[in-house]
Amino acid sequence: MKEPPKAELVKEAPAEVEAANEPPVVARLVVEIRSDGSRTIARGAVEDVVNGQQTTIEARGNSPLQLALQLARVLTQLPRLGARSAVRGLLGFRRDKSNKP
Repeated sequence: MKEPPKAELVKEAPAEVEAANEPPVVARLVVEIRSDGSRTIARGAVEDVVNGQQTTIEARGNSPLQLALQLARVLTQLPRLGARSAVRGLLGFRRDKSNKP
């Protein structure tokens, strides 16, 4: 049986990503999820790549749906990091007037 490649944290995008003309990374989210069948805990970190700021996150739930809702709530209540702005940008909650219909 073939072993999966080892995961590693890299500072720059691989050449194939750069060649694909993808947008730059503005935030990173790493989450570890633990469950014993009756409760589930998600812990992780968010990094604002542009400013280099980091914060931790934690969410708990009794079902996958509760955990997902709690995790979404935690992400939208991040301290004033650029990562919060990045999350808002991904969700379409921009404060500028150009986003109005």
